[in-house]
Amino acid sequence: MVLLHVLFEHAAGYALFAVREVEEIGLLLPQVEQSVLNVGKFHNVVKLAAFSPFKSAQSALENMNAVSEGILHEDLRLLLETSMPAKKKKAILGVGDAKIGAAILEELGYQCQTGGVVAEIMRGIRLHFHALVKGLTAQSASKAQLGLGHSYSRAKVKFNVNRVDNMIIQSISLLDQLDKDINTFSMRVREWYGYHFPELIKIVSENYTYCRLAKFIGNRKELSEESLEGLEEIVMDGAKAQAILEASRSSMGMDISPIDLINIESFSSRVISLSEYRKGLQEYLRSKMSQVAPSLSALIGEVVGARLISHAGSLTNLAKYPASTVQILGAEKALFRALKTRGNTPKYGLIFHSTFIGRAAAKNKGRISRYLANKCTIASRIDCFSEVPTSVFGDKLREQVEERLAFYETGEPPRKNLEVMKEAMVEASEVVAEVKRKQEKKEKKRRKREKRRLEALAAAAEELENSVQDVEENNIEPKKKKKKKKEQEEEEEEEEEAATEPEQNGLQEEEEEEEEALPKKKRKLMGDGTPMEKKKKKKKVKDEEELS
Repeated sequence: MVLLHVLFEHAAGYALFAVREVEEIGLLLPQVEQSVLNVGKFHNVVKLAAFSPFKSAQSALENMNAVSEGILHEDLRLLLETSMPAKKKKAILGVGDAKIGAAILEELGYQCQTGGVVAEIMRGIRLHFHALVKGLTAQSASKAQLGLGHSYSRAKVKFNVNRVDNMIIQSISLLDQLDKDINTFSMRVREWYGYHFPELIKIVSENYTYCRLAKFIGNRKELSEESLEGLEEIVMDGAKAQAILEASRSSMGMDISPIDLINIESFSSRVISLSEYRKGLQEYLRSKMSQVAPSLSALIGEVVGARLISHAGSLTNLAKYPASTVQILGAEKALFRALKTRGNTPKYGLIFHSTFIGRAAAKNKGRISRYLANKCTIASRIDCFSEVPTSVFGDKLREQVEERLAFYETGEPPRKNLEVMKEAMVEASEVVAEVKRKQEKKEKKRRKREKRRLEALAAAAEELENSVQDVEENNIEPKKKKKKKKEQEEEEEEEEEAATEPEQNGLQEEEEEEEEALPKKKRKLMGDGTPMEKKKKKKKVKDEEELS
């Protein structure tokens, strides 16, 4: 009997499935094929043995990177050691990738199998995974897959954020394409305008200048002495300008209509704009190479260095190549043709465009190309793995190649590599220290700006709070003023009453004094008149009693 377990890597975690025991694994294939679409039938063949979920998204990314590189992660090791049967000879582990299978066999000793029935079982597991694992829904599984897919792709696309060699690859490819297109379009302008002014082709050989002249001249019959200054400005040569003027007067070309001239001038302006854009693109490439690969560009030039990076795929891939590969990079067809026909292998590829190989003698071209490829490999590794990229090493390596060229020509012995590298290390350390000082200054300035910005924000917040408080106080003040007004009015009334009281008291005193001065009889008759009324009432009462 054979014990077959299948390891399945999912975005949610590692899952280990136990397959029904059979005498031979080949007998499982028809059963699996019949039951792969039906969950119930497939569950009879495959059962979940263990499931190890990932703790976090970062842990899931680390595990997937390890699986893709064929490295046995600690989480996977723990799952296999705890869940796989103890008898390693009888147990077979089915895996999807042969690299991880080789790593498991080497470190844990389990026999691993890929393809065949394992691929069919994995297809069924992938289809019914959320149903086979309890507590995992199809929605959560799809979310985990989407999140891990984004993070994994992002990690693969950008190896290093600071060194964007993708921009170099695109710009050098565009530069090569522009060279081809400008050459083709310029030849079209030459043929088209050559019907009207064929002598101009022999006088001016440069494509960009020819297109500018075709646009400037237009109809050759309209050229005069007044146009001589404009011609000199374009060709930068007085003799050539005079030759163009004389050739236009005795030209063998055919007459041309205004509509044809308009089309030729329009197409010439397009070619001129492409040529000017190419110049700008070349400056952009130069600046990018000085940032990404300064040593390589100082050694072999920006264009050749960019072509090497583009052909390798990235600066990291170029740094991984040996010098023998860098030497023939770009001459793969010639290499395989030579291997097939058992002829001589090529001595150089893209580095042939370097000035060093052109300056070397014919017998020394192979030697200098090998030496230059060696230095290019060193420069690319320094650029790729140094923290602060600098062109010091590239300049020193360039000096070494110059010395080697002089040695082939004159026999003067060059300096040893150890001495040159020591000098380069001293200079590079100074440059790095200077760069770090500049970075620290920039960081300090940035912190100061940030601090000022925060202080300004805090001050603005305080002003806003104060203004809000002032508004609130202004809203409350009217009520207080009303209350104060009422209080003031009441106080004023009290003061008026207090002021009127002495006057009333004075009047009462005067009346009392007058009453005292009058005789008693008169005082009885005046005043309230109460004694007379009392007497009258008494008389009325007596009269009523008598009558009754």
